Amino acid sequence: MSDPDPELRRPTDRTCERCGREEMWRDGSWRVAEVDGERRVGSVYCVHEWDINGTFVPFDDGSGRPAGSA
Repeated sequence: MSDPDPELRRPTDRTCERCGREEMWRDGSWRVAEVDGERRVGSVYCVHEWDINGTFVPFDDGSGRPAGSA
C-alpha cells in the first residue's frame, strides 16, 4: 500500500526583515498583525523583504515531519 499524497502546508504569518512589519493570513489575504493592541505596520515606504529563508517546508506527510524526511 502506498503512502497518501503529502498535504500542502501554507504559512500563516510573516515578518519584514527591513522594517518589522508583521502580517498574518486571514480571510484569504495577508492582514497587518496586531500585537498587544498595536498594529505592526512597519514603514509605508519599505519594499518588504519577508523572512523567507528556506526552513519552511510546504509539504507534510501526516507524520508530523516534513515530507521526505527520515
